[in-house]
Amino acid sequence: MFRQKALSAVLAATLALGMATQTFAGQTYTREEAIKVALENSSDVKSAEEALTKTNAQVDEGYGNAYPSIDLSATVTRIFGLKDVKKSSDLTKAAQQMAMGQDADGHPMANAYDQQVIGPALDGLIYGMKSQGYRWQSSIGLTATQVLYAGGKVGTGIEIAKTAKLTSEIALENTKNKVRYDVEEAFDNVIILDSSVVITEESIALLQTAVDLATQSFQSGLGKELDVVRAQLELDNLKSTLEDLKKKQVLARNAILNTMGLPFDAEVKFIGDFRNPENATMPDTAMANVLKRRKEIAQLKAAEEINSKLVEIEEGDYKPTVALVAGLKYSNNKNEFLDWDAPDWDENINKYIALSVTMNLFNGNKTKSGVAQAKSDLRTIQLKRETAERGFRLQIESCVSALENATQQIEMKKRSLELSQKNYDLTEAAYKVGRETQINYLTANNSLRQAKLAYTQAIKEWNTAYNALLQATGEY
Repeated sequence: MFRQKALSAVLAATLALGMATQTFAGQTYTREEAIKVALENSSDVKSAEEALTKTNAQVDEGYGNAYPSIDLSATVTRIFGLKDVKKSSDLTKAAQQMAMGQDADGHPMANAYDQQVIGPALDGLIYGMKSQGYRWQSSIGLTATQVLYAGGKVGTGIEIAKTAKLTSEIALENTKNKVRYDVEEAFDNVIILDSSVVITEESIALLQTAVDLATQSFQSGLGKELDVVRAQLELDNLKSTLEDLKKKQVLARNAILNTMGLPFDAEVKFIGDFRNPENATMPDTAMANVLKRRKEIAQLKAAEEINSKLVEIEEGDYKPTVALVAGLKYSNNKNEFLDWDAPDWDENINKYIALSVTMNLFNGNKTKSGVAQAKSDLRTIQLKRETAERGFRLQIESCVSALENATQQIEMKKRSLELSQKNYDLTEAAYKVGRETQINYLTANNSLRQAKLAYTQAIKEWNTAYNALLQATGEY
């Protein structure tokens, strides 16, 4: 019977939130709802999502570097201080005039070849030279560049971007887990305070009965005024404790609201209870599996891979870069801006294709220094991973020890609660028939309240230890 009463008291304490919300009409949140809201509003999660968006764009950029680059350029130049450029046939006319004259031997001074070939040719040459001095010089060009070989930088860049994307995905999941962990911890704090309020209210109700009984006895002349004063003093102390708990209750609720990204609300309620230790499964603590699950290790391995690729990129500066370049360029030089010739594939459009090979021969040991720094960064990441793996082993051992201790504390507090409940029942029954003193009855009441609070606190600490072990093993 006593064991059943003790277990009923524990159940009432741990389900205090459910009872409290039955008469509340305001906003309420379950544990999962609180976690969902926190994940939606968390600035850390949003930042991690933006980082993932950025790395997705970097992957696209990496592939873009493997595709040809096509550029359109247009240039309009106005040169001042130049006269109009005009096409003339002065030399052709001079040859024609000379053909009408004769030299000392009676031969024409210019023959037909001079008139029809040499003269026009020289006029055209002069015009071509003069055309370089047009006031308005315009051109439109289209250039395509395809990198054929860049020392492996393009392919390596794509691999780095993909690994960075994986790192961002892991970081996002890790951030979500941290937010989830923080909400659960804050939620447990709310539960312990709400349960403490319920337990204290129960004790106040019992003490109020004792005060009423002592008052009736005193008024009937069967009791002492000291009994009334003593019971009332104990009742006042409990009421003061209750008020203090309710203030902490409000602070705890708003602490979780802050974690959820919601504004201050003194009336909000949270519905839920602790994880049951009896139904919990022991996490897998095998280090080989832990290292596979821990996201920190995955991040460090990804960072190690990225730094290894960065070494390759730095070493790529020792290798040549080969690119194929092709282009079209339409040019139009005139005295007036609005005077344009129609594009002609043979006359005013230049066409070219080129193979470019460049290789750095000396840059002041910049490449050598870059390779050395990249290798140093790689070694630093490797050392961090090795240190993390050793630290995880110690962390797990510590968490296992804490969980075992919390489990022992639950058994001890449970035994104390059962004995306190039995002591209170016996003392209460004896007190009501006048076979026990009031001071012992008040002491039994207080001991029962402390036992309930201690047992609830033990369950809360077990949940904290269990969540910490889940987090340490990568199962959270």
